[in-house]
Amino acid sequence: MSAKPAEKLIENLGILIVDESLYMRKLTRMMLMNIGAKAIYEAADGVAALDIIRTANPDVAILDWDLPVLSGPQVIRIVRSPQVFPKPHLPIIMLTANAQRSNVSEAMRLGVHEFLLKPTSPRALSDRLLSIIVKPRPMVQIGKFYVPQPRRPIAQSELRQAA
Repeated sequence: MSAKPAEKLIENLGILIVDESLYMRKLTRMMLMNIGAKAIYEAADGVAALDIIRTANPDVAILDWDLPVLSGPQVIRIVRSPQVFPKPHLPIIMLTANAQRSNVSEAMRLGVHEFLLKPTSPRALSDRLLSIIVKPRPMVQIGKFYVPQPRRPIAQSELRQAA
């Protein structure tokens, strides 16, 4: 896909950046603007993020693991509650400095679409956004979790872990 059509796809997205650090929000905003994003929302904590998701209805959320008030995983658990939250299918990209294998696994189990490590690049951000737009994965219930359909078959041991 050439840069122009990709930029057009990203241009039409409403993107929420959730990070405690004003510097990281500004940096992520600049990267998003450089790849064509126009509608960008920001939140410094998990409660503000949920409020913006309810009111501004963004197309994608870029979320840090460590947030004040409600953590990234807590926000994801709330968003991924189909009977409770109004937008349980919201694509979520986890952008964090916490890349321990346990955090990556937990984020995927909770329903994150993509995982990026800080610091990231505009290219990596663009690639993750495009993977969500161009090849959307339907949301499915796996055990007690509401998640994007896995890209690969799930092993029985993983299913038992999710239940």
